[in-house]
Amino acid sequence: MSALHRLHGFLALVVAVALLPVLFPDNYFVTVVGVTIGFNVMLAVALNLFIGFAGQISLGHAAFFGMGAYASAILTTRYGWSPWPAMGVGLVIVYVVALLISRPILKLKGHYLAMATLGFGIIVNIIMVEAVDWTGGPDGMSGIPGLELFGWAVDSDLRWYAVMAVVMLATVLLSLNIIDSRAGRALRAVHGSEVAAQTLGVDTARVKSQVFVLSACLASLAGSLFAHQQNFISPVSFNFFFSIEVVTMVVLGGLASTYGAVFGAIVLTLLPQVLVVFEDYEVLILGTILMSIMIFLPQGLFVGLVRGSTGLLRRLRPAAVATGD
Repeated sequence: MSALHRLHGFLALVVAVALLPVLFPDNYFVTVVGVTIGFNVMLAVALNLFIGFAGQISLGHAAFFGMGAYASAILTTRYGWSPWPAMGVGLVIVYVVALLISRPILKLKGHYLAMATLGFGIIVNIIMVEAVDWTGGPDGMSGIPGLELFGWAVDSDLRWYAVMAVVMLATVLLSLNIIDSRAGRALRAVHGSEVAAQTLGVDTARVKSQVFVLSACLASLAGSLFAHQQNFISPVSFNFFFSIEVVTMVVLGGLASTYGAVFGAIVLTLLPQVLVVFEDYEVLILGTILMSIMIFLPQGLFVGLVRGSTGLLRRLRPAAVATGD
């Protein structure tokens, strides 16, 4: 996808996000589910930078999501901090932790890297459960204050939709800019072949560390916003299964595609809402759908649909010219 096509896609996304609450002002899916989609898109786009473009793997990104959430929750409820400085401290903590573990962990490859990130995520989740005095343990933390911006209280679903729309679009735009930059070319080089990238002068260890830290910080920001939006958090929201869900969003939409990550996050957030009418068969149907997509569209749902529609248009054009249409 060229830079011009990516720009057109971003403008279309902006229009869609802006029009939805106007066309459906009281719609549950636009306000409540739309906010959840915003969180999931942030996480999927952030993880896609690491998995899709850098060619690495992480099964523990829910840990960074949770660290940002608990940093905001602890500082605001136990120490009376304002949410914005608390979010900043959460970002600094995640930045330092991600930077410290990135070099030793990213020396590993393949299954070993997956297991290392999985282990990190499990350790962080255990701390959330066991550090009862700080985190509230399995019962979680409640009474987390909402956000205020220049005296404007974010105290309704529609206002949270507006906040998450801005932050989500900023995350997507950041990802698109990285792709078209020198850093993005370095990421793709590392993905293609680390040895070849090194011969071209790319510091592969530094590039992998930087994208890992950036991805972790974006997850931390999403976690802090999640805590203030929900007003309650518990370790269940940041466990191993959620990490797998975010990875599935990235793979489902299509690796190394920012819009694929967006599409995957939307689909995987909406599918359970749609399938809830099937009650006991919801998980079975969801699993069948995901398995079928991976079998018949291994490159990802979004990427497969784009390529399929492009190929169809190319076949239709010669036919239209031949008939004089």
